[in-house]
Amino acid sequence: MKKLIALACLGFAVVISAPAFAGAQQEKMKGCNVEAKGMKGDERRAFMSKCLKKDYTLKAAAASDAAKPEAKPVASAAAPVKQQDKMKSCNADAKTKALKGEERRAFMKTCLKN
Repeated sequence: MKKLIALACLGFAVVISAPAFAGAQQEKMKGCNVEAKGMKGDERRAFMSKCLKKDYTLKAAAASDAAKPEAKPVASAAAPVKQQDKMKSCNADAKTKALKGEERRAFMKTCLKN
């Protein structure tokens, strides 16, 4: 029984932590693809293998990190909240009007654009 509980906890930890690691790897893959543009065949495979290793630093990331001001995240964090509030109010309006199907989709589209 203890082994089963331990196995379940371990499985839960892996499932929860997997998306966090996937995001960084996906970003690195995108950067490597940009740098490998124009390469083909064995040359591309060799470069991608080298690029995806932990110790490789992307050229575009190194240049953009040096040039970026750090005040940007505050402005981008506020934008999704406004959109979320807008979505909630549009949903509430559509519910009070008892819209369904195509009418609801059209209403939501126009409501979210404004």
